[in-house]
Amino acid sequence: MASQAPIPDKLYYRIKEVTEITGLAAYVLRFWESEFSAIRPRRSESGQRLYRRSDIEAILEIKYLLYEKKFTIEGARKQLKKQGSPRSRNARDSLLEQIRAELRSIRNMLDE
Repeated sequence: MASQAPIPDKLYYRIKEVTEITGLAAYVLRFWESEFSAIRPRRSESGQRLYRRSDIEAILEIKYLLYEKKFTIEGARKQLKKQGSPRSRNARDSLLEQIRAELRSIRNMLDE
């Protein structure tokens, strides 16, 4: 896979951070949200998109399939389904993120 900026260890990322990490424009990310079910950012109370690490990993996989392997959008969808949906893999990652956040919270409480 092509090199990209490392993904910082955070729970949520704003769209500007995701554009910097992936090298994609914000409008591409918004379009891909409508085309790929693997990308489902949450929304903040103010309506801003909040991406998780699993969303970014799915975006990078889609970018690889479209730009490097030259798949069509439909072909990329089929390939992701064949590989096992990033969303299903991301359910485990989401759980791990929640556990990490809880552990950080406990560590912060112990440091006080």
